[in-house]
Amino acid sequence: MRPAVLVPLALLLAATPAQAHVVLEQKSAIAGSYYKATFMVGHGCGGSPTTGIEIDMPEAMAVVKPMPKPGWTLATQSAPVPAGMSLHGRTVAEVVTRVSWRGGLLEDAHYDEFVVLLRLPERDGRLYFRITQHCGNGRNDWIEVPEAGSARRLEMPAAVLELQPAAPAHHHH
Repeated sequence: MRPAVLVPLALLLAATPAQAHVVLEQKSAIAGSYYKATFMVGHGCGGSPTTGIEIDMPEAMAVVKPMPKPGWTLATQSAPVPAGMSLHGRTVAEVVTRVSWRGGLLEDAHYDEFVVLLRLPERDGRLYFRITQHCGNGRNDWIEVPEAGSARRLEMPAAVLELQPAAPAHHHH
Protein backbone atom coordinates (compact mmCIF):
# COMPACT_ATOMS: atom_id res chain seq x y z
CA MET A 1 0.00 0.00 0.00
CA ARG A 2 1.09 3.52 -0.65
CA PRO A 3 1.54 5.88 2.34
CA ALA A 4 -1.35 8.04 1.05
CA VAL A 5 -3.68 5.05 1.50
CA LEU A 6 -2.30 4.10 4.93
CA VAL A 7 -3.07 7.44 6.58
CA PRO A 8 -6.85 7.41 5.88
CA LEU A 9 -7.00 3.72 6.86
CA ALA A 10 -5.21 4.46 10.14
CA LEU A 11 -7.62 7.34 10.84
CA LEU A 12 -10.61 5.09 10.12
CA LEU A 13 -9.31 2.40 12.48
CA ALA A 14 -8.53 4.94 15.21
CA ALA A 15 -11.99 6.46 14.90
CA THR A 16 -13.86 3.20 15.54
CA PRO A 17 -13.01 2.02 19.08
CA ALA A 18 -16.65 2.53 20.12
CA GLN A 19 -17.55 -0.19 17.62
CA ALA A 20 -15.91 -2.74 19.94
CA HIS A 21 -18.70 -2.85 22.51
CA VAL A 22 -19.00 -5.39 25.31
CA VAL A 23 -21.20 -7.95 23.55
CA LEU A 24 -22.51 -11.48 23.92
CA GLU A 25 -20.75 -14.18 21.92
CA GLN A 26 -24.06 -15.97 21.16
CA LYS A 27 -26.68 -13.38 20.21
CA SER A 28 -29.77 -15.64 20.49
CA ALA A 29 -31.03 -18.48 22.69
CA ILE A 30 -34.19 -20.47 23.37
CA ALA A 31 -36.59 -18.99 25.95
CA GLY A 32 -36.65 -21.00 29.19
CA SER A 33 -33.33 -22.75 28.45
CA TYR A 34 -30.02 -22.74 30.27
CA TYR A 35 -27.63 -20.37 28.50
CA LYS A 36 -23.89 -19.77 28.83
CA ALA A 37 -23.68 -15.98 28.54
CA THR A 38 -20.16 -15.13 27.36
CA PHE A 39 -19.57 -11.37 27.51
CA MET A 40 -16.66 -10.41 25.25
CA VAL A 41 -14.49 -7.42 26.24
CA GLY A 42 -12.33 -6.24 23.34
CA HIS A 43 -10.80 -3.03 24.65
CA GLY A 44 -10.37 -0.78 27.66
CA CYS A 45 -11.49 2.83 28.10
CA GLY A 46 -9.66 5.17 25.73
CA GLY A 47 -6.46 3.12 25.95
CA SER A 48 -6.71 2.53 29.71
CA PRO A 49 -6.85 -1.13 30.92
CA THR A 50 -10.09 -2.73 32.16
CA THR A 51 -10.05 -3.29 35.94
CA GLY A 52 -13.67 -4.34 36.52
CA ILE A 53 -16.88 -5.45 34.82
CA GLU A 54 -20.39 -5.20 36.32
CA ILE A 55 -23.34 -6.87 34.60
CA ASP A 56 -26.91 -6.05 35.62
CA MET A 57 -29.45 -8.82 35.03
CA PRO A 58 -32.30 -7.48 32.86
CA GLU A 59 -34.97 -9.29 34.90
CA ALA A 60 -35.36 -11.98 37.56
CA MET A 61 -33.82 -15.30 36.50
CA ALA A 62 -33.92 -18.44 38.65
CA VAL A 63 -30.27 -19.32 37.87
CA VAL A 64 -27.41 -16.80 37.65
CA LYS A 65 -24.06 -18.56 38.19
CA PRO A 66 -20.96 -16.53 37.31
CA MET A 67 -17.69 -18.25 36.40
CA PRO A 68 -14.74 -17.24 38.61
CA LYS A 69 -11.70 -15.78 36.82
CA PRO A 70 -8.18 -16.17 38.21
CA GLY A 71 -6.83 -12.78 39.30
CA TRP A 72 -10.30 -11.22 39.61
CA THR A 73 -12.57 -10.89 42.67
CA LEU A 74 -16.07 -12.16 41.91
CA ALA A 75 -19.11 -10.72 43.72
CA THR A 76 -22.89 -10.88 43.31
CA GLN A 77 -25.79 -8.76 44.54
CA SER A 78 -29.17 -10.34 45.19
CA ALA A 79 -32.73 -9.20 45.78
CA PRO A 80 -36.01 -10.82 46.87
CA VAL A 81 -38.10 -12.08 43.99
CA PRO A 82 -41.88 -11.70 43.65
CA ALA A 83 -43.81 -14.82 44.68
CA GLY A 84 -44.40 -17.42 42.03
CA MET A 85 -40.89 -18.13 40.71
CA SER A 86 -39.80 -21.75 41.01
CA LEU A 87 -37.03 -23.98 39.73
CA HIS A 88 -37.37 -27.77 39.62
CA GLY A 89 -40.42 -27.61 41.90
CA ARG A 90 -38.74 -25.43 44.53
CA THR A 91 -39.74 -21.85 45.25
CA VAL A 92 -37.06 -19.26 44.47
CA ALA A 93 -37.07 -16.49 47.10
CA GLU A 94 -34.02 -14.50 45.99
CA VAL A 95 -32.25 -13.92 42.67
CA VAL A 96 -28.90 -12.48 41.62
CA THR A 97 -29.40 -9.00 40.14
CA ARG A 98 -25.77 -8.02 39.47
CA VAL A 99 -22.52 -9.88 38.86
CA SER A 100 -19.15 -8.15 39.08
CA TRP A 101 -15.51 -9.03 38.56
CA ARG A 102 -13.02 -6.56 40.09
CA GLY A 103 -9.33 -6.14 40.70
CA GLY A 104 -8.02 -7.82 37.57
CA LEU A 105 -6.11 -6.12 34.79
CA LEU A 106 -7.06 -6.49 31.14
CA GLU A 107 -4.77 -4.36 29.02
CA ASP A 108 -6.44 -2.29 26.29
CA ALA A 109 -4.57 -4.27 23.59
CA HIS A 110 -5.92 -7.60 24.93
CA TYR A 111 -9.25 -9.42 24.82
CA ASP A 112 -11.05 -11.50 27.46
CA GLU A 113 -14.41 -13.07 28.28
CA PHE A 114 -16.61 -13.00 31.38
CA VAL A 115 -19.06 -15.90 31.68
CA VAL A 116 -22.38 -16.40 33.52
CA LEU A 117 -24.66 -19.45 33.36
CA LEU A 118 -28.31 -18.33 33.18
CA ARG A 119 -31.74 -19.93 33.20
CA LEU A 120 -33.53 -17.67 30.71
CA PRO A 121 -37.08 -16.36 31.13
CA GLU A 122 -39.93 -18.39 29.55
CA ARG A 123 -40.82 -15.61 27.09
CA ASP A 124 -39.50 -14.61 23.70
CA GLY A 125 -38.19 -11.12 22.89
CA ARG A 126 -35.02 -9.23 23.78
CA LEU A 127 -33.04 -9.07 26.98
CA TYR A 128 -30.71 -6.09 27.45
CA PHE A 129 -27.77 -6.51 29.83
CA ARG A 130 -26.48 -3.16 31.09
CA ILE A 131 -22.74 -3.35 31.68
CA THR A 132 -20.32 -1.02 33.44
CA GLN A 133 -16.69 -1.40 32.38
CA HIS A 134 -14.32 0.10 34.97
CA CYS A 135 -10.85 1.08 33.78
CA GLY A 136 -7.64 2.43 35.26
CA ASN A 137 -8.67 5.82 33.88
CA GLY A 138 -12.44 6.24 33.58
CA ARG A 139 -15.23 3.86 32.65
CA ASN A 140 -17.58 2.85 29.84
CA ASP A 141 -21.29 2.51 30.59
CA TRP A 142 -22.71 0.08 28.01
CA ILE A 143 -26.31 0.79 29.01
CA GLU A 144 -28.21 2.29 26.07
CA VAL A 145 -31.35 0.46 24.94
CA PRO A 146 -33.09 1.35 21.66
CA GLU A 147 -36.37 3.25 21.88
CA ALA A 148 -39.33 1.57 20.20
CA GLY A 149 -39.53 2.67 16.57
CA SER A 150 -36.25 4.61 16.68
CA ALA A 151 -33.48 3.99 14.15
CA ARG A 152 -31.00 6.15 16.09
CA ARG A 153 -27.56 4.54 16.35
CA LEU A 154 -26.59 3.93 19.97
CA GLU A 155 -23.17 5.15 21.10
CA MET A 156 -22.94 2.91 24.19
CA PRO A 157 -25.36 0.01 23.57
CA ALA A 158 -26.25 -2.57 26.20
CA ALA A 159 -25.46 -6.20 25.30
CA VAL A 160 -28.56 -7.78 23.74
CA LEU A 161 -29.82 -11.36 23.67
CA GLU A 162 -32.69 -12.38 21.39
CA LEU A 163 -34.92 -14.99 23.06
CA GLN A 164 -36.46 -17.42 20.56
CA PRO A 165 -39.72 -19.24 21.38
CA ALA A 166 -39.25 -22.81 22.61
CA ALA A 167 -40.38 -25.52 20.19
CA PRO A 168 -43.74 -27.05 21.16
CA ALA A 169 -43.37 -30.24 23.18
CA HIS A 170 -44.33 -33.45 21.40
CA HIS A 171 -46.57 -35.74 23.39
CA HIS A 172 -46.58 -39.47 22.64
CA HIS A 173 -49.73 -41.45 23.32
